[in-house]
Amino acid sequence: MATPQENLLDWLRDAHAMEQQAEQMLKAQSKRLEHYPQLKARIDQHIEETLGQQKLIDECLQRLGGEASTMKDLGGKLMAFGQAVGGTLMSDEVIKGAMAGYVFENMEIASYTVLIAAAQAAGDTQTQKACETILPQEVAMAQWLLDHLPQLTEAFLQRSADPDKEAKK
Repeated sequence: MATPQENLLDWLRDAHAMEQQAEQMLKAQSKRLEHYPQLKARIDQHIEETLGQQKLIDECLQRLGGEASTMKDLGGKLMAFGQAVGGTLMSDEVIKGAMAGYVFENMEIASYTVLIAAAQAAGDTQTQKACETILPQEVAMAQWLLDHLPQLTEAFLQRSADPDKEAKK
C-alpha cells in the first residue's frame, strides 16, 4: 500500500518525465517547421511554458524530498526522439505532429488534474497550487491546437496540391 504522499511523489516524477518529453517533442517540431509560422510561434510559446512547468515540478519534488526519475526522464526523451524521427518519414508531418500534440496536451491535462486531486488528498497546498498554475497552460495549448487544426489542414492541403511547394513541414 502507498500513502497519498507516496503516490503524489511518484506522479510528480511521472509529470517531470512527461515535461521532459514535451520539451523534446516541441523543440523537434519547432525546428522542422518552415511553412506554418503561426503554428511555429505557438509551439515556441509553449516551449517557454513547458520550461516553466519543469521548474515548478522540480521545486515540488525537491520540497517533498524527492528527485526526478532518471529512467522515467530517459524513457520520455526516447519516446520524443522516436516520434520526431517517425514524423520526418511522413509526407503529412505537420498534420500528424499537430494531432499528436493535441493528444499529448490532453494527456498532460489529465495528469495535472490527477495531481491536483492527489495534492489535495495529501494536504500539499503548494503542489496543488503549482499544478493549478500549469493546468490552464495545457488546456490553452490543447484548445489552440483544436481550434487551428481546420486552418492548418486547409493550409497543408493547398500546399500539398501545389507541385512547387513543400507541404510536409
